[in-house]
Amino acid sequence: MLNNTIINHSHLFTIHILILFLLFGSYTTSAAENGSSEGPSTIPIGVVLDTNSPMGSMVDLCMKMAVEDFYKKHPNYATRLKLHTRNANTILDANFAVVELLKQDAVQGFIAPGRSTEDAFFAELGQNVRVPVISFTSSSKATSYTDNHYLVRSTPDDAVQAQALAAICKKFQWSELAVLYEDTDYGSQFVSLLNKEFQKADIGLSYMVAISNSADDSDILQELNKLATRQTRVFLVIMNAYLGNRLFPLAKRAGVMSEGYAWIVSNSLSVFMDSMDFATHDSMEGVIGIRPYMSRSKDLDSFRGRWKRNITLSSGSVMELNAYGLWAYDAVTALAYAAEKINSSMLNISATTNRTQKSLSVSTFGPELVKKLSNIKFRGLSGEFELVDGKRKASEFEIFNVIGSGEKTVGFWIPNRGIVRDISTRYSDGLKSIVWPGDSLTQPVGWAIPSSEKLRVGIPWKHGFEEFVHATDLGDGIVKASGFSIDIFLATLEALPFRLNYEFRIYNDTRDINWSYDDMLQKIPEEFDMVVGDTTNWAPRAEYVDFSLPYSESGVVLVVKNRKPFDMWIFVKPLNWDLWLAIIVSCVVMGIVLLVLEHRVASSEVDSTMAPKEKSGMVYWSPVAVLAFPERNMVSNGWSALVLVFWLFMAFILMQSYTANLSAILTVDQLKFAFSDNYYVGCQDGSFMKKFLVDQLHISASRLRSYASAEEYHQAMTLGSKNGGVDAIFDEIPYMKILLNKYDDQYKMAGPTYRTGGFGFAFPKGSPLAAHFSRAILDVTQGSNMTEIEQTNFGPGYSSQDPLSATISQGTSSLTFYEFAGLFLVIGSVTVLALFCSETPIGRKLTTNARQFVHNCINFRSSSRLNPVVDSTSIAGESTEGVAEDAHEPVQDNMTSHPSPQRGEVKIHEIALIDNVHAAQNSGEITNRNGENNLSV
Repeated sequence: MLNNTIINHSHLFTIHILILFLLFGSYTTSAAENGSSEGPSTIPIGVVLDTNSPMGSMVDLCMKMAVEDFYKKHPNYATRLKLHTRNANTILDANFAVVELLKQDAVQGFIAPGRSTEDAFFAELGQNVRVPVISFTSSSKATSYTDNHYLVRSTPDDAVQAQALAAICKKFQWSELAVLYEDTDYGSQFVSLLNKEFQKADIGLSYMVAISNSADDSDILQELNKLATRQTRVFLVIMNAYLGNRLFPLAKRAGVMSEGYAWIVSNSLSVFMDSMDFATHDSMEGVIGIRPYMSRSKDLDSFRGRWKRNITLSSGSVMELNAYGLWAYDAVTALAYAAEKINSSMLNISATTNRTQKSLSVSTFGPELVKKLSNIKFRGLSGEFELVDGKRKASEFEIFNVIGSGEKTVGFWIPNRGIVRDISTRYSDGLKSIVWPGDSLTQPVGWAIPSSEKLRVGIPWKHGFEEFVHATDLGDGIVKASGFSIDIFLATLEALPFRLNYEFRIYNDTRDINWSYDDMLQKIPEEFDMVVGDTTNWAPRAEYVDFSLPYSESGVVLVVKNRKPFDMWIFVKPLNWDLWLAIIVSCVVMGIVLLVLEHRVASSEVDSTMAPKEKSGMVYWSPVAVLAFPERNMVSNGWSALVLVFWLFMAFILMQSYTANLSAILTVDQLKFAFSDNYYVGCQDGSFMKKFLVDQLHISASRLRSYASAEEYHQAMTLGSKNGGVDAIFDEIPYMKILLNKYDDQYKMAGPTYRTGGFGFAFPKGSPLAAHFSRAILDVTQGSNMTEIEQTNFGPGYSSQDPLSATISQGTSSLTFYEFAGLFLVIGSVTVLALFCSETPIGRKLTTNARQFVHNCINFRSSSRLNPVVDSTSIAGESTEGVAEDAHEPVQDNMTSHPSPQRGEVKIHEIALIDNVHAAQNSGEITNRNGENNLSV
């Protein structure tokens, strides 16, 4: 009984203890709920996750640990975040969950993963209710931060990742690559960012392949097989983990994970490397990836250890810890810091919200929370946390190489610095050694010849100008080619850093006369991988092909006949008729002036050997004679000398002007050219010249005639427009130099040079071969073998260093006798006349008669000035003295005297005196007796 009593009392005691415990617990709960003003304020934060997925479970655990770790470190904080988690498997579930959390739990912020569509909805809703939405997976802009401040991203921006990817491709000197991306809004947005950054780096995106999440393996394999037939060998993958796990095993099957290929994966796939199965990881060997750099720290190492312990206690499948979990952890930490910085007067959230209300209320706490978030700075598990314009500040990216079952860090990308090998020392001497697909240690060049294994090189069949390309089909697919363009191509192959197998294929092998270079270039890349020949780099062609740098002179010129407008009287043309007349008149006037001045000077002062009358006659010729005989004194008066000095100055200017103008007529005037009324212009068959002349020079198409060779050009120019030929030819400088070299001085270049791109090799649009051949062409054209190649094909003496060297040499020929025949005719006539008058009896008689006539005229003029009443002796004396001076010989004393003539007989006596003087001179009877005797009449 006692035992029963003891048992009953013990039962009662236990019951009382239980009741007290329940009462205490109820009180404690009530105090906690009703006495919130005395304890820390609770901030409800909504979390929307797919908690059934490995990713969602991992992130959920990280956020719970973040709340626990934060308040364990800061137990005295006046706020406490409370996470209200809702499960959402689809986008629609996530949208409903957000609305439910706002209505039922009055949350003051959201943490949710999302991309594009979800972000747009969350951002719009957050702005309407003034509640911040923090995304730990979104890395692209769903809306502008200027328009909406309530969407915050705790992840690095994809624009920064695009810069890092462009820097890597530029580091490896890849000129183009293909992009494989997930067919979602996120994938399309990321490709847009890539295109922008790669354009800045001058890298092309040759192919872009969108793959849907619902695509079958056969569809993916088909796209990979297409890529295998392309030249591009660099592939950039922007995919989620689900597509990435399927892609690389299929890529290995397609043979595009072998040597010569390069693969790069973006952050969207690289952060899940630890969660991939062995088969997928093994198929990715040689892949390069980038991911945000997570620097090691004590806090991170401690967190990893605790996370692994907690994961063993959780039920269900949990993904390995990755960057998304750390970003979610830091997002919660940032919210906790921001909530603590808000004024305590705004912390009583329960007083301003109603959990049972049906409509959404506008939060007064949310705007303050957004402001504080924008100013938060701390070092989190994922690195430095700082928001700039609603997104995480750009940070470093790690560059890794997949090797075996692990990864090897080969370098880092740092904003505003670029690629470095070691992030601690910032040493930037390239990357560490990389193992490429196919276990190759050789860096892929980024492209390769298609599966045909030989480069299909197209060359034109030409009827003329075979100095550039001459093709011969030997049968069985064997083509023999020669010429300047072919030699340049072969020389560039030697300068390339790699080896190319090629085969020539002839275009226009049917000898069609209506072929054109444009039609041949249109066959790229269907029939040709590149075109070698005298193909001009012209702007309209650049729309469908890429050209290398030119290897020849560039420009279009006009060539015309070298017509010489010379005649036998060309020496008269430098001066106009009025100037010639002025010169003649000035000579006559100058002679008269000198005659007047010299008449006052005694004959014995200068040149006493010249008779007075001979000296008077010479004065008339002194303006011209002083130029021919500068060493002889033509004048004796000082004023006469002054006049002659000025005359010489004027004559010197006239002679120099005459010489310059005659030079201009013989050289520059030859370059003038003008089309006739019924002109025709020649151009080359198949070239772009016809379209060029019509579109740019506005020459009517009806005025154009096309020819195929230099011989046809010459024949057409010889005929002229009136006889079915042409008056001029428009073509490129290399062709015209061949024409001028063949036909020497018959043609000349005239007018300006119109710019073109010169001859180059053509490639498919975006082909990396263009850049490699351009660099090789520079090496060849600037090398020592260029002159040898030119002279081998164009003949000795040819050089492209001076494109217009032939213009003057061919256009200006040597002067001939015919061009100065008029001048020689005048001089010859004067010479013959002088010989006739001096050396023949008839000439001497005519000269004597002419001289007598001149002397009679002079004496008659002199006698007309005498006084009518004059002593006959004085008259005779003056006359005799004048004759003696004219003859430059004194008369003998015993000369016969004559009676003084009467008035009216002076003329007869003077004539007789002249005859006697000449007779005396011929017989040698007149002698000089110290110059003192005078003739007596």
